Amino acid sequence: MLSPIERKKAGFPLLTSHASEMKKYAEVYSLFVDKGYSKELCEAYADAFIDNVKKPTYFDIIQIASLYDKIYDNKTAYFYLEKLIDKKLSGDEKFGYCTEMLSTISKIGNWRDAEEFRTLNISFLQKYCEKTCLKRQAKLYISLALADCAAKNYRDALKLLKFGYKPQGRNDSMLLEIMITAVYIFAKADDIEGLEGALANANGCLKLFKDFDFSWQEEYYHKRIRDASQGIL
Repeated sequence: MLSPIERKKAGFPLLTSHASEMKKYAEVYSLFVDKGYSKELCEAYADAFIDNVKKPTYFDIIQIASLYDKIYDNKTAYFYLEKLIDKKLSGDEKFGYCTEMLSTISKIGNWRDAEEFRTLNISFLQKYCEKTCLKRQAKLYISLALADCAAKNYRDALKLLKFGYKPQGRNDSMLLEIMITAVYIFAKADDIEGLEGALANANGCLKLFKDFDFSWQEEYYHKRIRDASQGIL
């Protein structure tokens, strides 16, 4: 979840004229700081910025879908993403929507829908990635890999994860996400030997982390790796 400052830097500031909105976001963010990803966080975010709001922002809909995805509630994530299907999105919002939707329907197992969605949006996604940061490129390739995984094209899925991501220092959460995704794909493929190697890589990457941002973060990543090895992402 983006902090209030990170949200502003990303180009999705809250309405500064509405002090109550700023306060609500800070209160919800404090839940994230204290407890991490949880159902309580998702429900608080939805209550504050989507379910009881006449015109929720596209950013908030995408972020609530991402939060539900983090607690493995893909069906609720899809429920919120559906609200954007007929909206005219562009730029960062369209990219965020496309990658979240592709990942979500792939994890649900709707591989035909995932392939159709990828075909419809791949031109935009590729052009967007030509001018975006490496971490967003990684997010795209992860979502594409998940689509291939859903279709049981495991070899192609793993190839997509080898797109040339360059580590960004010791605490590189995106590199870890790529490795956790590899664990998940090997688990789905029932490739025991490959899974063992992927687990070693993911755990080795996590050991390089130093000074976690939040007290819950280290155990969260350990759990993510364990869950991925069981085919849960």
